[in-house]
Amino acid sequence: MDKLKQLETFVAVATRGSLTAAAKAEGVAPAIIGRRLDALEARLGVKLMVRTTRRITLTHEGSAFLEDCQRLLVDMANAEASVSAGGVKASGHLRITAPAGFGRRHVAPLVPRFRELHPEVTISLNLSDRVVDVAGEAYDCAVRVGDLPDSSLVSVRLADNRRLCVATPRYLQQHGRPRVPADLARFDCLTLSSDASQTRGWAFTVPVPGAAGEVEIVHLRPGGPLDCTDGQVLREWCLAGYGIAWRSTWEVEADIAAGRLESVLDDFAAPPNGIFALFPQRKHLALRVRLWIDFLKHEYARPDFWKT
Repeated sequence: MDKLKQLETFVAVATRGSLTAAAKAEGVAPAIIGRRLDALEARLGVKLMVRTTRRITLTHEGSAFLEDCQRLLVDMANAEASVSAGGVKASGHLRITAPAGFGRRHVAPLVPRFRELHPEVTISLNLSDRVVDVAGEAYDCAVRVGDLPDSSLVSVRLADNRRLCVATPRYLQQHGRPRVPADLARFDCLTLSSDASQTRGWAFTVPVPGAAGEVEIVHLRPGGPLDCTDGQVLREWCLAGYGIAWRSTWEVEADIAAGRLESVLDDFAAPPNGIFALFPQRKHLALRVRLWIDFLKHEYARPDFWKT
């Protein structure tokens, strides 16, 4: 059985949520879809899905494998397009959406530069902190930061993103430096308001008590005299020296490189999450969308990109 077809079937079932839906889209019997999945799991020697009459649930291994499969299929489509498209130019209208803060700093400046490379493409950019329905609202591509919810969208990881505790050098000189996360209780911490989206608090990697060499992720909710629903305001307060903030590297790396901010508790930083491009599952992705995603990956991979 074709290994590629097995992967395509696995992705189709995972993103559509059922064997029946995947079979209908391909125009084959559900039993054929089931046999492909059985063969894939047998070949890998691992259970990828838990299938019942009502729903499909990915196992832990299946979730990890899904992202790899989606990336592989996108890369293959891009490789084929680069050969078959030949001298064909990208054209048409590209609709993009991104979070407001991230989009202003790291998407909007790239849009005119992309169009300089592809002048026959017109572009609409939507910046919003609401979770846009990419397929339902007919967007070609969404840029998202952080952990992704289960979705029928295809995701491509563009870059890593970490969260850091930062403060101005002057604040740290006046108040000292926290040595462990629990020390934050003694400092002025600039936090998102309780009605904002960051509900779990600040994440840190700490040793597991009594288990040598083992670590775990803990979430703290430090307090302080100032909080706000807008992360950009927290960064500005932090730059003004009002306390310690927990911000993304995409937001403060330039400030750190310039010496305006210093990071603390680096030894306890949580593992990075990602910056992703998401787009609807399609058999043939428009050339303008493929080129836009490749352009983002190239720009975000430049070592100096986040420091400017």
